Amino acid sequence: MKTFLFLTSFLFPLLGFSQNHKAEFKVYGACGMCETRIEKAAKSVDRVISADWNQDTQMLTIEYDPDKVNIDYVHKIIAKAGHDTDKVRAEDEVYQGLPACCHYERPNNQKTGQAVKSGGSCCSK
Repeated sequence: MKTFLFLTSFLFPLLGFSQNHKAEFKVYGACGMCETRIEKAAKSVDRVISADWNQDTQMLTIEYDPDKVNIDYVHKIIAKAGHDTDKVRAEDEVYQGLPACCHYERPNNQKTGQAVKSGGSCCSK
């Protein structure tokens, strides 16, 4: 029995049975196209298993391998796609390049201290 316990405790990590973690953080968006873009950006990071963005709460939930994924990197990839997160602000040029329906009220600009509001009709996925 001791041999079995030793072998299983030794072999499981070698076989890649690591426990996935979940993280949830704010990602700004406005519509179904935003949802598709945000989730696609998050899932493009190697070892992000799943991504689900909720338009109503503006929260993204990801499941990932904590040994391989740096959450700060996920924030940066999403910002490169044009969406601000609670840690990283998208480049203004990238944000402005989004379709009009994807423009959302951006969080406070750290330089001016003012919110940047954009509008447009919403679109579908």
